[in-house]
Amino acid sequence: MATTDLSKDLAPIVSNTMADMVELRLREYLKRKSFRPGDALPKELELAEALGVSRNVLREALSRLRMLGMIETKKKRGMVLARPDILGTFERVLDPLIIDNSTLQDIFELRLVLEMGLADLLYIRKTDRDIQELEAIAKKEVNLDNSFRIKNEIAFHGKLYEMSGNDTLKRFQIMLLPIFDYVVSVEPNPTRGDVTHMDLVDILKTGSKDDFKKGMEAHLKPHFDRLR
Repeated sequence: MATTDLSKDLAPIVSNTMADMVELRLREYLKRKSFRPGDALPKELELAEALGVSRNVLREALSRLRMLGMIETKKKRGMVLARPDILGTFERVLDPLIIDNSTLQDIFELRLVLEMGLADLLYIRKTDRDIQELEAIAKKEVNLDNSFRIKNEIAFHGKLYEMSGNDTLKRFQIMLLPIFDYVVSVEPNPTRGDVTHMDLVDILKTGSKDDFKKGMEAHLKPHFDRLR
């Protein structure tokens, strides 16, 4: 796309402006000029001159955009607008060892909300093979002592996310795996919901979307009871 006459699109910044101001101006420029993933950005020297800042300040701002996955460098093309990686930063910091319990609780509650809403996608995209695989997971469950079976929980709910056919949801489920350790720490001996994994499978076989929503609500009820 055309990048001529940058001075009209990027207002100069005084030399002592912080790099975050440069970052903001670059964001505004990309939006105003309707850049799309794959479009080449102006060269560093052109950007620095248009903004009236040193290349060091500009590079600091550009490095922030790279860390966010907004821009990348392509061989023989230079800087281009990247396809945004909306979960990339989240993945890097989602570690229970460096996250406080309050944030872990918030993330776990987000998981509950997401799973309550899976029915809409499941009933659009579920297949007979998916249900067979989900049923096989549920049949492996043994719960003689009524304890929280973390491996079964991960396998079953992970399959539900996979069945949604939504890549972001599937990736989010993988990111949530460390949060299950947090659940065990706060619920060492949780009560079971009235609806089991096998019950959910049966609903997927013969029930409606609304039946599944009600079933999932009953399945997750012990977690919501704890929140109350």
